[in-house]
Amino acid sequence: MRHFWVVGTDTDVGKTMVTTMLMCHLQRQGLQVIPYKPVQTGEVYENGHGYYHDTAMYEKHSLQKLQKEHINSYSLKEAASPHYAAKLEGQSIDVKELLQQIQFLQDAYDIVICEGAGGLFVPFTAPNGTTLLDVIVSSKLPVVLVTRTSLGTINHTLLTMEALRARQIDILGIVFNGDTGSSIEQDNIQTILQYYPIPYAIIPQLKDKSQLMDYAMTHTTLFERLFHYESSIN
Repeated sequence: MRHFWVVGTDTDVGKTMVTTMLMCHLQRQGLQVIPYKPVQTGEVYENGHGYYHDTAMYEKHSLQKLQKEHINSYSLKEAASPHYAAKLEGQSIDVKELLQQIQFLQDAYDIVICEGAGGLFVPFTAPNGTTLLDVIVSSKLPVVLVTRTSLGTINHTLLTMEALRARQIDILGIVFNGDTGSSIEQDNIQTILQYYPIPYAIIPQLKDKSQLMDYAMTHTTLFERLFHYESSIN
């Protein structure tokens, strides 16, 4: 069975939301699906309780029971780049351990959706060390790219696509997240697709995350690509 990453052009671009949506839609196809966040940062405190947004969202919406030890390797309190958040806690991120975990999960589940942290060049180890992009290359898995629809997205998206292509990473499709329907956004989307005519999905701006599961991603060319991709592997 093949697996893939969900990566973004930047932080807070919607990677976790897209990972969760794809997890649920693929679970509905009868597949055993596990989301995996190698490194998450930024512990949230509410009512005296600490939690991490990304893995909490997986657990809240999953249609299958998720094992906590399978969905994350490093949870670091400071909302910062992984290498710095780890340094603040006197830790270092073991990239070899992350790759071993990804391989273990691939053997245990039909589909593993690995979610990146920040953008492609976010360092996992000390400055000038291993980046998220290096980990993706070593995993030999393809990616789904998540980007914004707003002003500035053309440059960010094309730079990210170029970096992926330069490392010969297969791009399964792109998700345009947060569309409000403005003419600028529609032109942004069409311009990017003219450069890279690949499968895609457009997610409208949601008023709250409770609307997450109402969006029918299954009718997009991206989901068709993913589902046929997974089916062809079987």
